[in-house]
Amino acid sequence: MQTDSQWVANIDAVLASEYDKARDYAFEVPTQCLLHIRAFTHRLCQLLAGERIFDSVNLFDRIEQLNKQRLISVRLARSLHKLRGHGNRGAHPEKYHLTQEALLALAEKSLSDARQVLALACEQLHPKLNCQYQLQPLGQDAGRELCYRAVMEDDCRSQYLLGMSFKAKALLLQEQEQALEDDLPDAGSLHQGSDEFLAKAMYWFSLAYRCDMDARFEYGVALLHGYQGDADADQGEALIAEAANAGVINAKALLGYFYLTGTLHTAADKALAQQYLEAAAKQDNAEAMCNLGVLYYQQGQLTLGYDWSLKAADAGFAQAQYHLALMLAKGEGCTSNPSLSEYWLTEAATHGQLDAMLLRAQQLLNDESLSAQELSVAEDYLRQVIRFGRSVPAMIELSVALTDGMLGRIDVVGAAALLALAKRHANDEHHEIITALQQSLQQQLAQVMPLTDNPQELSAMQRAAQLLDMPIN
Repeated sequence: MQTDSQWVANIDAVLASEYDKARDYAFEVPTQCLLHIRAFTHRLCQLLAGERIFDSVNLFDRIEQLNKQRLISVRLARSLHKLRGHGNRGAHPEKYHLTQEALLALAEKSLSDARQVLALACEQLHPKLNCQYQLQPLGQDAGRELCYRAVMEDDCRSQYLLGMSFKAKALLLQEQEQALEDDLPDAGSLHQGSDEFLAKAMYWFSLAYRCDMDARFEYGVALLHGYQGDADADQGEALIAEAANAGVINAKALLGYFYLTGTLHTAADKALAQQYLEAAAKQDNAEAMCNLGVLYYQQGQLTLGYDWSLKAADAGFAQAQYHLALMLAKGEGCTSNPSLSEYWLTEAATHGQLDAMLLRAQQLLNDESLSAQELSVAEDYLRQVIRFGRSVPAMIELSVALTDGMLGRIDVVGAAALLALAKRHANDEHHEIITALQQSLQQQLAQVMPLTDNPQELSAMQRAAQLLDMPIN
């Protein structure tokens, strides 16, 4: 019986190339696996379109064009969008707050979904083709082969891919380390693990950047952020500009952002920002689409700002989904639409955008008709914002909810702990609010503790009093 790779190859050689690369990288470089799944989806759309020409390079637009022209079924369109979403997470795994284990699981799932999508498409592309195949186990030798080529053959592309593997591991580990720092405030810096991965990433980028423009971009980013000690923003931005002018899409997107906001070494220039952001956006870079929307918004061209934010939101970019929700709520560049605003806000929150999570949680908590499940979602959003963003407003919001029983229970220890944590990260304005909440909670405890006979409840209240620096009689 044919293998899964042979089955894909019988449909299309380019499709098989992307599929095999995704299989090869699933274990060692799952981010690259997901990017190849995105390329696989692009190629499959081209095959389904036949001789028809797409009017956009945006993958969302292409799937929708196939759907509207009834070249594919609704079921196939949904499946293609699902694959598109996997690819978006591969491009920015840290923005979706994925662990290394979750990223690996997503890579494996994306391969499974790719085969299911292809089976649906095969009914249309090659109805007589034998679609029975024997699934090959995912090989775990690709990493060793990658290392061999990088070291023994001095292969620039392999060196770049090793760097990307270490970078992805570092970025995912950073969030876990940050959460531990909040849990163990006296333990000092816990970033040794991610720092070591970043240093390894920079080493491989430094070997590859002379002959690989993607590596030149990544080496520039590494210098800019100081992966190995002190940052060198001047050289970093110069390398990013070189990569952008050599055609690296991610570099164009970042250079456009530099011109949009201005940096120490790059003066703000709206015309150049538009030039680079448009170039990257036209190549389906969702972050560039989002920032292009911001550029037009800042210039007062609200309709264009809305249009590009919508494109980026459709591409799965959570920051754009949040911007779009705000524009729809205010009717900026569009007709005000509260229900659609709520939809995009929920999408952004689901995809890990922290501001969206906080705002959506606040909306949910202000709705007295919510179910226990919806209250649980609100609490989960707030805890994620606290964990990944160290957000003082989220700490305050959750503390109040636990004090007032808004989540279906009262937890004075949890509320006091959150206020103590908020105090460590607060600015002057937040300090006033936190102090008032601490005093209110202290007064409640002082009134209730003498009346409590339950030993467990008394112990909990005493613990809360300690967290609030409250004397216990």
